[in-house]
Amino acid sequence: MLSSLEAFGPVFCRTLPWALALSLAAGCTVPAPSPAGPGMATATNPAPGAPPPPANAASSEADAVTPLLAYADRLRGLPGPELAQEITRLGNAVSAGDQLRLALSLSQTRQLPDLVRAQELLQRALANNSEEARPLHALARLLAARFSEQRRAEDQLDRQNQQLRDLQRRLEQTQDKLDALKEIERSLSSRPPAAPASSPRGRTRPPGP
Repeated sequence: MLSSLEAFGPVFCRTLPWALALSLAAGCTVPAPSPAGPGMATATNPAPGAPPPPANAASSEADAVTPLLAYADRLRGLPGPELAQEITRLGNAVSAGDQLRLALSLSQTRQLPDLVRAQELLQRALANNSEEARPLHALARLLAARFSEQRRAEDQLDRQNQQLRDLQRRLEQTQDKLDALKEIERSLSSRPPAAPASSPRGRTRPPGP
């Protein structure tokens, strides 16, 4: 038995390094990646959502709205005569931008007819689907909502003013009636008292002849 081991020993010693090398090579080999399952594919590659709006569309809207915001800020500092000149200058606005400018100018007069006209201009701008008008639709809707609230406030103020005028007129009528009664009272108190009438029985007859 020992002799057979001794005979096998040199062969074993010569083959051992090769066996170890093959084992190490096999252990260091990187396994090929297994194909990802459906669940993993969903986790690593989520389904795309709604595409964001194009950058050029947002830039176009900002380019169209920014000058109008600056225009609205400038209008607040205009005195009455200059505001009237600006409304006259815009006149019958045709483009969507000028329609919004005229609507903003009319809203500064604080007059109900001008506010109604401003709302009509905004509706015309919203009905315009041209390439120039579409970037202004969001601002036009915002102004339309604001003008509607302003119009309700103006209507309420008009009703209150009308009620105040009616009350003032009734007070004046009541005061006129009081003044007339006082005048009658003064005229009665300033009249001299009437002399008492003499009784027929108290008269003395003249002596006879």
